[in-house]
Amino acid sequence: MRTLDYTVPPERDGQPLRNVLRGELRLSYTLLKSLKWRENAILLNGSPAHVNAVVHAGDTVRVTLTERRAAQALAPCDLPLDIVYEDEDLLVINKPANVAMHPRRGDPGAPDIASALASYLGDGSAAHFVSRLDKGTSGLFIAAKTGYVHDRLRVALHTEGLRREYRAIAVGRVTPERGTIDLPIGRADGSIVRRCVREDGLPSQTEYEVLSQNDDLSFLRLVPYTGRTHQLRVHMAALGYPLAGDWLYGVEDKNLIPRPALHSYELWFTQPVTGKALHFTAPLPEDMAALCRRC
Repeated sequence: MRTLDYTVPPERDGQPLRNVLRGELRLSYTLLKSLKWRENAILLNGSPAHVNAVVHAGDTVRVTLTERRAAQALAPCDLPLDIVYEDEDLLVINKPANVAMHPRRGDPGAPDIASALASYLGDGSAAHFVSRLDKGTSGLFIAAKTGYVHDRLRVALHTEGLRREYRAIAVGRVTPERGTIDLPIGRADGSIVRRCVREDGLPSQTEYEVLSQNDDLSFLRLVPYTGRTHQLRVHMAALGYPLAGDWLYGVEDKNLIPRPALHSYELWFTQPVTGKALHFTAPLPEDMAALCRRC
């Protein structure tokens, strides 16, 4: 359970409480609608209040967010979590490669991040992933503890309020050494997994920069400005330089690296409740670091 406290400023004097809840606390329409039916979820100066109540400068508003429980219990999971940061509202986790975000039907019993988080948080809690990493991708991601924080961070995703950088290793000498890939991405015909560049796809944009390279491999900095499925992998393949180890969009070579060479390296974001600026980096895992030394 999370409480949000707010003191009405002079510029909100005489306005309906709804304006404060939607404009200042940024409650989504759906969340506000559900809170209206929860006893004592919205208090004005310590008393239950309707969203149409008029507020005055200096009034105190308290909102109590009761988090939903997991719709379906996840099996206990003892996967160790590399928690880089945790507070009352969220966690930043450094995900290992070759671990799925959610349980997979075709791989029962395999550890997954959602089950490990459910075991860690306890009491039937369900974490909300702000963004997802492919099973083979390693590195940083954010898990919100409440739907409210999840909504706030999702709105910030791909803006200056939440920026992400990746490190990757592509096959070949990438030229030019920096640029922006602006190619629409959609689902490949006949596949529920594979994506491709196609004219009727969704707008997709990726910035790239070569950090080091030789004729065989290029170590890259990648910045996604949109969040399409497999975006970085599809865009680099479309440029003619698929990621090393990418069996889906390039050539699988387990002697080179046994998974796509992609790592969520850096995160900048503003904690949506406290307003604190947060910044994290996760060093390359050993498989990518060893390959990087060959670039």
